Amino acid sequence: MKLLFVTATNTDIGKTYTTLQLIELFSKQNIRVGVCKPIETGVINQPLDATKLLTKVQEYNPKFKDLKPKDITAYTFTLPASPFSADIQKIIKIEKIKEKIEALKELCDLLIIEGAGGLMVPITQTYTMIDLAQELNAKTLLVTPSKLGCINDTLLSIEALKHRNIPFDWCVNLYQEQEAFKTVTQPFYDKAFPQWWSLQKGLKSFTKAHILEYNSK
Repeated sequence: MKLLFVTATNTDIGKTYTTLQLIELFSKQNIRVGVCKPIETGVINQPLDATKLLTKVQEYNPKFKDLKPKDITAYTFTLPASPFSADIQKIIKIEKIKEKIEALKELCDLLIIEGAGGLMVPITQTYTMIDLAQELNAKTLLVTPSKLGCINDTLLSIEALKHRNIPFDWCVNLYQEQEAFKTVTQPFYDKAFPQWWSLQKGLKSFTKAHILEYNSK
């Protein structure tokens, strides 16, 4: 099955939360799901996000049962920063990331890849997260916030995805300034994007549509 790349407008928007929900929803539709966190920064002992994601996958996919969190990442770094900045010794090789993804693809029907930060976060000096999504030819799910200022961040990310001709969908994670969102942001989304949806209400429909799209090809 196709790759699904989960990204966001920035860090701490809800990528891991979204990915955990996707793992469960797809698995309950009898899809063997796998997961990859190519790069995780801010790691002291164990990569926390990778640990959460792997634990959830192991509930449903026995082929991931014997893997450790480090097995679903290509690189981990201590500094909580962009991969480029956290990679002090400059050891990142894009091919190693792709090789990790290819290996994990063999263990599942659908591999969900969780990016780091937003689309333009640098992995190396000349290679960003959006470059990875584009080269993988992965359907992308963009998670956006609900706080003041999110319209600008959302539009910029959508523009970047369209410019690269990356197939994508997007949703709002309603967890910040929820009440204010109704008057500050929602009126614009209702006019500009009548089909916009929230993570809390639309993720189940997204997974079903993704499965139908795959089965129709």
